Amino acid sequence: MPDLPRILIVDKAKSNRAALIQHLALHYDVREAEDGDAAWEALVLDQSIRAVVSDLLIPKMGAYQLVERLRSSRLRHLQQMPFVLVLDEGAEEERSRARTLGVSDFIGNWSGGGELLSRLGNLLLLPQARAATDQGREHMVHDPVSGLFTRKYLELQAAQALSHSARHGIDVSVMVIGFDSYARLCEMLGPVMADEVGTRFTKMLTAKVRQEDSLGHLASGQYAVVSPGTALTHCGSFAERVRQAVEVSKVTVKGQAFSLTVSIGLAGVPADRVTSAGALLDLAGQRMKLAMAAGGNRTEAGGSLPAVKPISLAHALELLEANRAEQVVPHLDVLLAQLMPLLALMDKELDLTLPVAELERYLGERKPKQK
Repeated sequence: MPDLPRILIVDKAKSNRAALIQHLALHYDVREAEDGDAAWEALVLDQSIRAVVSDLLIPKMGAYQLVERLRSSRLRHLQQMPFVLVLDEGAEEERSRARTLGVSDFIGNWSGGGELLSRLGNLLLLPQARAATDQGREHMVHDPVSGLFTRKYLELQAAQALSHSARHGIDVSVMVIGFDSYARLCEMLGPVMADEVGTRFTKMLTAKVRQEDSLGHLASGQYAVVSPGTALTHCGSFAERVRQAVEVSKVTVKGQAFSLTVSIGLAGVPADRVTSAGALLDLAGQRMKLAMAAGGNRTEAGGSLPAVKPISLAHALELLEANRAEQVVPHLDVLLAQLMPLLALMDKELDLTLPVAELERYLGERKPKQK
């Protein structure tokens, strides 16, 4: 009878088991055991059993020992399994001991089928209610798809950081990161594979954020980091490192290589005058969208920080290795200026006859272009 919840009845007397089964048969799928050892074996092997009804004086392993094993089990469903003990109503000391060991409820005798039906019904509802509560709490904290913190939880973390900031004058920063052209990525790969790309990104990001930072999932292709005790300038430096790491990354899905970039919006206290954690996250999100609208692959902090930092030689080489020469071209004058001392030394020591004088004249005639 697979549609009915299964319970286990434990008693050495077959007549007692039969009396109870007669009352329960229409409501439960009943399994029997005549001693504690057989009951324990059934509980371990049959995970469909939802509750136990046992006499106190059962052979081989007593009811108290059986319930102790259940409550100390490593299996959560056994730890929480309802256990009803058949015990005379006058045995108050025994009842007190039984409750201490983990017995859930009692019936007075084996003929109390109606009473047991009522008690079992209530007891079986408890694990369902507990599971629903746990699931609801988990969904408030973690996104069910990505496993990252939800926006609601990030707001709680940011609110705590802002409260601490107001009392002690400590900075709080938030960064919101979004994949540029994420809709196009979903179109090319499909939403499932696009989520997989996002998962790879968050694994990289998780390895870089501090333990006290909170990384969360805001929307498809969008993530946020709440950083208590971090000044906006330091958060901006970290954001640039993240942006550059994505810029030079090589992502391959089903044998096809993709180039990805991210735009990052920053907000923080005391640099930004916001009154709530939600407003702080919203402001960082708005700045991320501004960065995307301006062409993407950039960091926006509302004027508090330089929108784009000069490119370094090391990063330029990483971009070239990743076949991203178009990202290097706007910075060639700056890179040439950085290279001049090295070129002059190479020309002198290696006798290369490089056009050093012409390059210096070129740089002197025009200002280096910056992205």
